[in-house]
Amino acid sequence: MKRIYSILLAVLMSAAMLAQTEYLPISVYAADDSESFPKGSKAMIENKLTQLLTKNGIAGLDYMGQFVLTVSSTPLDKDIIPGPPMKIAEKMEMNLYIVDSYAKTIFSSASFTVRGLGETENKCYLNAISHMPLQTPQIAQFIDEGKQKIIRYYDHEGEVLIKKAMYLAKKKEFEEALWIVSLIPQQSKHYDAALATGQEIYQMYLNNECNLYLAAARQAWAAEQNSKGAAAAGEYLQNILPDAGCYDEAMELYREIKGKVLDDWKFEMKKYQDGIDLEKQRIEAARQIGVAYGTHQPAQTTSIEFLRSIL
Repeated sequence: MKRIYSILLAVLMSAAMLAQTEYLPISVYAADDSESFPKGSKAMIENKLTQLLTKNGIAGLDYMGQFVLTVSSTPLDKDIIPGPPMKIAEKMEMNLYIVDSYAKTIFSSASFTVRGLGETENKCYLNAISHMPLQTPQIAQFIDEGKQKIIRYYDHEGEVLIKKAMYLAKKKEFEEALWIVSLIPQQSKHYDAALATGQEIYQMYLNNECNLYLAAARQAWAAEQNSKGAAAAGEYLQNILPDAGCYDEAMELYREIKGKVLDDWKFEMKKYQDGIDLEKQRIEAARQIGVAYGTHQPAQTTSIEFLRSIL
């Protein structure tokens, strides 16, 4: 498994993207079976909502979380424009919501009207969605109100969440622990504590992974002390990073193998380059492990039902 090093390789690009926006643990959601919009429009609506966040300086989650931005529509009036081809013109009200889907609470809402035009009802709706405004004073106020309530939530719950993360880490449930602390936004008063805890958990994670890889490398080398065994051991050693707790022991094994197979083994242990900002890379690597965990968690059924109830 090469996920640790792969995560670090992605860090600089990810960090650059985050630097342009303000992180907030908010997801976007559209129900594909909602009466508000035609079937098949889910992807388009969620893309539009993501653009709305980005245009207003927010980098959210790309998976379903606790806090959600969603939208519904209400038809207001419809006209049939004679053809050929005949077209449908419809005015509709768009209703935006930022909600705590776990607590089933609406944090903020905003409404505005848009017009759609198309040869069919579906095309008319999709055209209306495409004209949804992304940057207006009303939307900025709507986003800010939701943001402040999310921050207040983490100000109130942050200490409990950090303690839970450490409890999970001690049980070696590192990915979930890193996910929990990664959600606490920079605007929260608990952010610095979450950051420090995240780095502590990340070091525990690295040390645990190092021990597992080193044990596997030793076993592979003990089984065949030749070029084949060296190659097998190298598959495990390549995942061990320089700041892992057992790196020195891994280097001893590396030197032992290298001393026996010499030039037949082209493998080199991982080393950090001079001049890189290791602390920033560690912070982002820890965050990415948490993101990967959150991405693969199933959305809560009760949360989805609540979201559908307001659409």
